Amino acid sequence: MNHQVIISLEGLHFSYSTLSPPVLKDLSLEIPAGAVTAILGPNGSGKTTLLFILLGMLSPQKGEILIDGVDQKGLPRSERSRLMGLVPEDEHVPFDFSILEYVLLGRAPHLGLLELPKERDYQVAMEALDRAGLTALADRSIPSLSGGERQLAKVARALAQSPRVLLFDEPTAHLDLNNKGRVLDMIRSMADDGVAVVMTTHDPNAATVVADHVVLLRAGQTVATGPVDAVLNSENLSQTYGLSVEVTSVRGRPVVLPW
Repeated sequence: MNHQVIISLEGLHFSYSTLSPPVLKDLSLEIPAGAVTAILGPNGSGKTTLLFILLGMLSPQKGEILIDGVDQKGLPRSERSRLMGLVPEDEHVPFDFSILEYVLLGRAPHLGLLELPKERDYQVAMEALDRAGLTALADRSIPSLSGGERQLAKVARALAQSPRVLLFDEPTAHLDLNNKGRVLDMIRSMADDGVAVVMTTHDPNAATVVADHVVLLRAGQTVATGPVDAVLNSENLSQTYGLSVEVTSVRGRPVVLPW
């Protein structure tokens, strides 16, 4: 299936200082709407840095980022905040929010300065809670949640934002099998609804479950990019992770085994 490209990256080069080695080197990538793009690579390969660049939190020293064909530099911050959402791997919540209050924070880009959420915002937040299976916990406090419930709450907050592009940083890290499956199901569902989903992960098998496209990074450079079946093979994964990797098949789906 062909998907419309929403974000194009061309020749990105990024370093945190002039004295440090580059984190990303001559990186080019297309991110389509209505699909899941999984970015895989070892620690330090530039995965999270790439997400921050997409969000506009970091600026590359070289290269171009186009969103719907328009240079990202010309995109107002308010418009970018409505366009893109982030589900971070780790997040400190400084206040004792209820889950509903926390999910309502996702509506902030759609509100004016000091404007309170309206009935429509509450409706969107409750719909997001329902999709996450958290409706019965709406009045529970965020600190009282398990790790899996907190991750689902983060996804619900991002859903309430109604973004066209949703970025996930290690969405299944530290989750048990049940909650991992629930999060991956939500990611797949959002892409099926037309959202451009980008997820970083250390787990190739998570990518085989939900991804349409895969990008393999090593030391800030692309090892391979393309459809899951074409990219996730023993040669590419062994080169990416620097160890022998076997790829087998279970029920027609690739399964990655390190050796």
